[in-house]
Amino acid sequence: MSKYLDRAKELRAIASPHYNCAQSVLLPFAEEFGISREQAYRMGAHFGGGMKMGSVCGVITGGLMALGAAGLEDPAVANRFCRMIRENHDGMILCKDLLRANAQLGREKKPHCDAMVYEAVEAVEMILREEGRLEAV
Repeated sequence: MSKYLDRAKELRAIASPHYNCAQSVLLPFAEEFGISREQAYRMGAHFGGGMKMGSVCGVITGGLMALGAAGLEDPAVANRFCRMIRENHDGMILCKDLLRANAQLGREKKPHCDAMVYEAVEAVEMILREEGRLEAV
């Protein structure tokens, strides 16, 4: 397990303050790219719950923020990351759709969201390593 995934798991285990899905993906990488923990927390504040309105899942916005913080501005990188998430979830990227599908399977929300966070952190880390923004392991 990587230190980034470990950090995400620590964040998701904290009850107060609550770290939303976007924050939980961004924060493990933030300090690596010159963003303080407090800044990352604030930056991601409105991106949990699909921008607080069921829109694009916070793991995607958090992941895109982490990739941007690393200086990866190429649309192909962003598209690749989004495609990785979409392909694992029947083409869905909207929070409301992902949560609805999860509920229809009779599953609880928190474990679903935690798993989405971990998946996104692993995808971001993989892309950052492949793009030479993190040291190879």
